[in-house]
Amino acid sequence: MAKYFRNFLGWSRFQPAAWVRVTGEDALVFLQGQFTQNLVKTPDGGVAYGLWLTPKGRVMGDSLILRVSAQELWIYSEGFSGPALCARLEAYLVADDVALEDRSAGATALAFYGVRTDGEQAERATEPDDCEPGRGRRIEGGAVLRGSGRRAGWGVWLHDDPGVPVAEPPGPAWTKTQAERWRSAQGLARVPEDVGPGEFADEGGLEHDAISYTKGCYLGQETVARLKAFAQVRRVLRPVAGKGPVPVGPGLPLFQGAKRVGELRTTVDDGQGGYVGFALLTVAAWDPAARLSLAENTPAELVVSS
Repeated sequence: MAKYFRNFLGWSRFQPAAWVRVTGEDALVFLQGQFTQNLVKTPDGGVAYGLWLTPKGRVMGDSLILRVSAQELWIYSEGFSGPALCARLEAYLVADDVALEDRSAGATALAFYGVRTDGEQAERATEPDDCEPGRGRRIEGGAVLRGSGRRAGWGVWLHDDPGVPVAEPPGPAWTKTQAERWRSAQGLARVPEDVGPGEFADEGGLEHDAISYTKGCYLGQETVARLKAFAQVRRVLRPVAGKGPVPVGPGLPLFQGAKRVGELRTTVDDGQGGYVGFALLTVAAWDPAARLSLAENTPAELVVSS
C-alpha cells in the first residue's frame, strides 16, 4: 500500500460510514440518475466526487465513486451511512438490473492528507505515487481512491477483506484534530455537519466540485438548475476564526450587534489559542465588513474569510 500514498503528510484510521458495491448491467445508468456528478463521462479507473440530493435539491450526503467498469462501481462516504445510502438507492430501483452490497460494517478506512512539498518528496521523485488525482483502483484487500480539484490533496484507502492484513501506512498518524485543521485550512466543507439536509449545495459552495451542469437529469436536478439560473441563495458557508476555547457544539447562533446573522457549524482548536471552522450566514442579514459574536451585543471577535 505504501506506493499509493507515499507523498502525503499524514494519515488517520477510522470506520467509513459507507462502502457500497454496485453491480449489474444497469449499474452505471442507474447511478447516473441519482448522483450529481457525471459518471458516464468518468473513465474506468476514475473517481468522481458528488452529492446525493433530496427531490427538492437539498444535500443528503456526499461520496467518492470509483468506476471500475460500467457494471461495477464502488461508493465511499465519510458521513452518509451505508444502510441509509442503500435505502436511498433502493427507493428508486424498479426494474433495473442493479445489485447493492453494503460492505460498510466490515470495512476500515485510512485517509491521507496534504501532499508533501518539501525535500523529502523531491527525493522520492523517481518513485511517484501510483494513485493520481481523480483516479482509483481495486487492490488486494480493498481499494484506493484519490480526490481531484480542491480535494487532490486527499486520498483514502478502503480495506474490506478480513483475509488480507492491514499494512502500516507511511508517514505520521494524525489525530482527529490535526485532520480537521487540515480540512479547515483547505476550506473543505464536511457533509452533513457543515452542509446537510437543511441546505442546498450552492449554500455550501459545493457546486464547484460536486455538480455537473451538463450531465442531464438526476434526482434534485431541477432545483440545482434553477439556483444556477438565478444565482441566488439565502445563505452562504464561510470559514471563520475566533479567539479562546472552541465553542461547545455546532449550531450556536452568531450575531452582529443585536441581529442574528447565522450559526456556527464545525470548529476545531487551531493550536494557537483560538479556533477555526465554518459558519452558515444569512445573506440578507450579514454585513461582510463586520465581525461576528457568539451573543447579542457582545464584542465581535470572529473573523470571516472569503
